[in-house]
Amino acid sequence: MKKIWIITGFAAMIIAMVSCNKVRRSPGRAYMPDMAYSRAYETYATTEGLQKEGAHYTAMPVKGTIARGDMLDIYPYSNDPAGYAASATVTNPLPALSAKDFVEASRLYLVNCGICHGEKLDGNGPLYKDGSGPYPSKPATLVGDAKYTAMAEGTMFHSVTYGKNAMGSYASQLSTQQRWMIIHYIKEKQQASAGTAKAATDSTAKAPADTAVNMK
Repeated sequence: MKKIWIITGFAAMIIAMVSCNKVRRSPGRAYMPDMAYSRAYETYATTEGLQKEGAHYTAMPVKGTIARGDMLDIYPYSNDPAGYAASATVTNPLPALSAKDFVEASRLYLVNCGICHGEKLDGNGPLYKDGSGPYPSKPATLVGDAKYTAMAEGTMFHSVTYGKNAMGSYASQLSTQQRWMIIHYIKEKQQASAGTAKAATDSTAKAPADTAVNMK
């Protein structure tokens, strides 16, 4: 009986030594490997390129979901001619900007919009510079142009959300609330400019009458 245990012990030692004489390179089988080992994505890979590799990624959130902390009111119109036309019926859901919110909206505008539309909203941002900058065409003049002064808030929001002409979408850079804040900011600037222009016109119109009084 003792010999059997001795032989068994030697056999076990030989098996252990044979099993450990090579470095194991294979990790073995993994349950649900896609969850254990993530596929690497190129930073600027296109969605088409990813799909060719079998990675079905659209860069779009699941329909009906909203970002944490974003507004609950979802903009209902899609990026097509019908949606653009219907956007004119949408009004800004945010209340008028408080003094604190106005400062924040001004900051958001300068960071995201001012580079093209200019600090004074005159379409003369650093990328244009009176035609001498790298941008070939003049961006929209948001203050002083009747077209944009009359443009509905919803239409502005639609353009910022989806992009319009040479301007791309800012939906990924700005939350829904931030986009509406910027629309408020632009409209307040337009109203202030219109008020200044009206006051100047009224002052000019009164000048001849005042002169006539002084001449008597």
